[in-house]
Amino acid sequence: MSIKIKNRWLIALCAIGLHVSIGSVYAWSIFTLPLQEVFGWTSTQIAVTFSINMLMFGLSAAFMGHFVEKHGPRKTSLWAAMFFGLGIAGSGLSVALSSPFMFYFTYGVLGGAGVGLGYIAPVSTLIKWFPDRRGMATGLAVMGFGLAPAIASPLIKWLLYADGLSQASISRTFFILGITYFTLMVLSSLYLARPPQDWVPDGMKQQEEEDCDRKKAAVAAGVTGDLAQLTANEAVKTKRFWYLWVMTFINITCGIAIVSMAKPLAIEVVGFTVAAAALLVGTLGVVNGLGRLVWASFSDIIGRLGVYFIFFMLQIAAFLILAFFAFGHISAVWLFVILLVAIYSCYGGGFSLLPPFLSDLFGTKQLGAIHGYSLTALAAAGIAGPMIASGIRDTTGSYAASLIFFAGLFLVALTATVLMKFDITRLKTEKKLDKIVKLLKAEKEALKTSS
Repeated sequence: MSIKIKNRWLIALCAIGLHVSIGSVYAWSIFTLPLQEVFGWTSTQIAVTFSINMLMFGLSAAFMGHFVEKHGPRKTSLWAAMFFGLGIAGSGLSVALSSPFMFYFTYGVLGGAGVGLGYIAPVSTLIKWFPDRRGMATGLAVMGFGLAPAIASPLIKWLLYADGLSQASISRTFFILGITYFTLMVLSSLYLARPPQDWVPDGMKQQEEEDCDRKKAAVAAGVTGDLAQLTANEAVKTKRFWYLWVMTFINITCGIAIVSMAKPLAIEVVGFTVAAAALLVGTLGVVNGLGRLVWASFSDIIGRLGVYFIFFMLQIAAFLILAFFAFGHISAVWLFVILLVAIYSCYGGGFSLLPPFLSDLFGTKQLGAIHGYSLTALAAAGIAGPMIASGIRDTTGSYAASLIFFAGLFLVALTATVLMKFDITRLKTEKKLDKIVKLLKAEKEALKTSS
């Protein structure tokens, strides 16, 4: 009896639906002024809420990866829908009761847990459905996460101010958003499933039949083959996991830092008006989302390490040139915009490049769990980036020193990329030698048998 195979493009669409929902948390800044105006909550109280959300995002992604592997993407995504939907809708109740501590729990703890589970749930599944286009597939899903603020922001603003800003309008906004996201996430979850064991796309299957060689077929389809098939606990004991962790941490740290300072840089250094700076930041959010798809798809062509080399070389130059802006030596608006576009695209691209690179390095055996462990870099970077940027700014009174510091961090990331290259080359050589040794032993045994 033949098994009905699901449409992998619909699987990708479901992943986008999940990521568009949970990625809306990055539209958080829209709630800042309304919460201050209506309740008089301090900036610190409001900032703590988002920090808790991001912390729970990183922690739930890191420690629930094994749950994805054990129970599958559908059940994990349904749990994500429950946590996220309850968290956002519960925030409406918190606002109605004027309780900041309840708000910390609903939006921060519950919402953040939903983001983490919803983020990792579809990624390893997508890679298994798209062994021929790993970068493109994960880029599509994570693009939804990056573009979500641009999609959610107009809706949130309309809901908040349609009948005038009030406690009731803020509460109602959270209720509507919670119900909407819960519904979208549940509908997206129901179709999610892993492909059957040893399934490959039709194009790859035809090549395998013609060549009678799985490896040749994979190479012809653009797949270089996994370096190993490791469990999550085995992966974290390798050097290459920690090289990639450092590369990811630095890319996110510097990216978050530039996101936090982009608007003041545009206004204070380049001379943008407040309205023009806001428009620039909104446009750059779209660049962040599109960069996730473009860079990840490009990595299917030139390889993941090649894209990381481009990332770090490009951003070293970009951050150093931005430092000249901060020193007052350059003021060209067009150059400033180009530099921010480059940085934002690399920042977004780093998120989408991580899962396919992990699958290349460690296989898909426990990819969800390995991806979760690697996202501890996100949790650490979410704290480090803004703190480093603001700390150096407060100490020196200028953005230039922090920009130069971040350029130096990218040199560390570039070094880790080179070390990764050496490690991969060594492992590939060892695999070839092992294969030769096994062939020689087999031939020796065959000669003994024949004699």
